[in-house]
Parts: sequence; C-alpha cells; structure tokens
Amino acid sequence: MKGIFLLEDGQRFEGVFMGKPEERAGEIMLNTAVVGYQEMMTDPANAGKILVLTYPLIGNYGMADRFNESGRCWIAALVIKEESRIFSNWQAKSSFGDFLSSQGVVAMSEVDTRTLAVKIRDQGEMFGILCRHGADKEELLKRLKEYKGKARRDLIRQISVKQITEIDGKDSGPEIAILDLGVTNSFLRPLRSLAGKIRLLPHDTDAQAILSLRPQGLIISNGPEEDEVIPQVVETVRKLIGKIPLLGVSTGHQITCLALGGELKRMKVGHHGANYPVISPSSFQGDITVQNHSWVADEESLQGRSDVRITLRNLNDRSVEEIESASLRILSAQYYPISPGIDEIHPVFERFMRMVQDR
Repeated sequence: MKGIFLLEDGQRFEGVFMGKPEERAGEIMLNTAVVGYQEMMTDPANAGKILVLTYPLIGNYGMADRFNESGRCWIAALVIKEESRIFSNWQAKSSFGDFLSSQGVVAMSEVDTRTLAVKIRDQGEMFGILCRHGADKEELLKRLKEYKGKARRDLIRQISVKQITEIDGKDSGPEIAILDLGVTNSFLRPLRSLAGKIRLLPHDTDAQAILSLRPQGLIISNGPEEDEVIPQVVETVRKLIGKIPLLGVSTGHQITCLALGGELKRMKVGHHGANYPVISPSSFQGDITVQNHSWVADEESLQGRSDVRITLRNLNDRSVEEIESASLRILSAQYYPISPGIDEIHPVFERFMRMVQDR
C-alpha cells in the first residue's frame, strides 16, 4: 500500500508500506552505516525513533538471531530506499521482510532517502510521521505537533532490567556491575571474557545499594538520550565518583560528564554510523569508530576540571569523544567500543579492566 512520510516542516516523501500500514510518528534518526540494520533496529538506544537507513539496498544478507542487540526491536518505524528481493549469507536464518513481520515493525520502502538525508544534514534533525497515502496534510501536521509535545521520554524504565541479573563470565576475574540503561549484547560479549561475574543493575539502583554489592568496577551503559530518568542516574553516579572505577559508554558517557559538573549540547545532526574518525590530542593517533548519539559533552563546561583530560576528539567537528581521570578512576567514551574483529576486544574495555585491577 502506498504511503507518505511527512516531516514536521511540511515536506513529504512518497513510499510503499512493507506489511501492515500503520501510522507512526517519532524523531527521525539517519544512520549512514552500510551494514548492521538488524543491530540498529534492536539497539535499545534507538527506542522510539524513526530509523532512516541511507544505504540504498537493505536486507541482502538476511537476518539471524545471534546478531540481535537485545530481545526485541525498539524503533518506532523504519524507512528505507529498497528491500533486497533475495538474501545470501551462510549465517542467515530468515529474510528481512520476515523479521519485520515477526517483530511487528512498521516500515516503508521506496522512499528517496538520499534527498531526505541531504535535507536533515542541511536543516537538522526533526520529527516525522508515516501514514497512508491520501491523508490530509494539515491534520497530519497537527497530530505530529501534538505528538512532538508529548513524545515519550521514559523509555529507560521499560528497557532496563527490573531486578539484579547475574551473568557468568570466565572462571576468574574482577566482578563488574553494569547500570543497565539499554546495554547491548555486543557490549556484554567482550566483558564475559574479561570479568569473573557481571551483574546487570536496574537503572534506579542507588549509590549505596551499588556499593553494598562490592563490585570492583561499574559501567554506565548506553541507552536512549533525553530520558526523564537521566537526572536520577546522574545523581547516583555523582555519589560514586572516586569510590569505584567507572566506565561510561555513549549515553553513559554523557551521564558521567554531567556527574562531573559538565553540560551537554544538542548537535544539529547527530553522529549515527560506523565510520566516524577520532584522534588523540596527545599522540595524533587516529581511529575509526561506531557512534550513535545526538548530544555531546560541552567541552567548555569541563575545563574547570583539572583532574579530567580529553583523550579523544572527533576529527570532523572536534567534539569530545573520550575522557579519562586517573585520580578519580574514570574512563568514558562517547563512541561505541565495538569489537575491532572476531573475538577481539576493544581497547576501552581492556583499559578499564586494568583500572579495576590496579585499584
């Protein structure tokens, strides 16, 4: 069935619904990665977003449960240019279309995602709504405005574990706790080969309860940005600074910066993709990272902290990508510390484990 994708400024894009045509509204998030569509849809950090994939052909290598980042899809809707008619991969268990149907994902194809990407790049991130073809434009804009005013900001409560959950690691190693704001499977896999025991903690676990568990290190995970529980988590982390080694990842990095007295600022166009270059200010050594965020730490707000140093910057816009404090035992990364290869562990996790073991 034909449909339209209407942006909040009134521009419309025509497309075709894949499966059941249902109206969906949300903040538009572009992702420029060539692969990883399954991981993006199941990443809790993307909850409530309309995910637009800029790569033109989606589904050509199929789907497999092992690549899910969580137990379900979290996005509000998916917008693509073209669905591959076939899939070919030795690991694939089902087609892209079958996965969308099983997860109940509202999706639209045949959309001019190239023009849409240029528009978002030039004008900034905005909200949009998917609906059937022929719907009244003014009525849609009215509904979209209402939705934007009351968009859900309490997704972490739904995503986070409801009780302390233990995950076995290797036979020996430090015990690590993770404040679960939307932790992904790709983060847990390397930790299981480094830690002796991992505890996933509900997002509202307070500082005293965390310390009573006596973990040797705490990770503040990735998850949705702008969530209403974030101020509460910031207060928890603030009380833990200097008492336990801390690692912040993505949204967890933003929370760590806020707990240190810093501030955040909204980006015109967020970093959502798999090829963002970062560079060390001290060594000028570069790296390519996976990123998924629309907010960033305001560097000026951190300049009063002589005990905190910036260890990585984005090469394109100079935004803060990583901070470290030896005295406070803090390491915090805005990017995703994705494994650089099969069974390889990202250096951020190794550095954090050394910080924990040197405690």
